[in-house]
Amino acid sequence: MKYEDIPWTDSIVKCRQYTVFKDGFPVTDGHILFVPRTETFSDLMACYSAAYQWGYGWIEEGYCDSFNLGQNVGAEAGQTVMWPHIHLIPRRKGDMEDPRGGVRHVIPDKGNYQKPNIEVVKIGEFLTGGE
Repeated sequence: MKYEDIPWTDSIVKCRQYTVFKDGFPVTDGHILFVPRTETFSDLMACYSAAYQWGYGWIEEGYCDSFNLGQNVGAEAGQTVMWPHIHLIPRRKGDMEDPRGGVRHVIPDKGNYQKPNIEVVKIGEFLTGGE
């Protein structure tokens, strides 16, 4: 894939090294993507740096309480557009019942590693004592 082939069109900012787009399927209101113009390490790092600063700016301005910053690399990690891009997702109090674990929620039931591990027992085994 080439930069010219990326599917995003709703740009917010265009810079020499990257473009910022609104996400087409936002997780929360304000979810944006930092997309490097080339697949070079320097352009990708420029995206991370800008996204991190943008996120902290949001917090300082009161736009959100926190943020997630991340990248899916490869199909097995959930990447659907095979061009590097960084997700900046604003988070607000109450947008999720228990946000502990953050990005660990990409694997169901693995997000909150602090929850007690409840063992599931078949009803028949429970009633008969496992016999």
